[in-house]
Amino acid sequence: MSSPYDQHIEELLGAYRRERAQVGELQRRMREVKASATAPRQALKVTVNSQGEVTEIEFPTGAYKRMAPVELSQMLVTTIQKARATAMTDVAEVLSGHLPAGMSAADLLQGKADLGGLLPETPPMADEVQEYIAGGRPGRGSGPRIARPPVA
Repeated sequence: MSSPYDQHIEELLGAYRRERAQVGELQRRMREVKASATAPRQALKVTVNSQGEVTEIEFPTGAYKRMAPVELSQMLVTTIQKARATAMTDVAEVLSGHLPAGMSAADLLQGKADLGGLLPETPPMADEVQEYIAGGRPGRGSGPRIARPPVA
């Protein structure tokens, strides 16, 4: 026969397992993000992954052959930047709804977010646990003391 505490612990473990599975799914979706950008006149197409790393560069036409090295270089840099910005927006969209209220996914990805918001000052816990911490922890407060088991 299980006690109400056993049932509550099982509920908490179930909730934890569901949250952990959701995080795994979130990571999978983030890793799948790819973004591409195409330069004017279809001279270049760049594809990047979710971290903004270049995974593919294509020259669909021969337009690049008529470009000066400086022009080709600038086109590469600009197109890569556009693809990275798109990837960041797409990853931020995947993250949206999974962050604490008021935390921007874009700010998080750019290192601008206050990460203290990810972990609250006081962790969420059942009322019974809060009561135990407040008054029943051994060595704290005036609540009941729980004897430690003998050491063998």
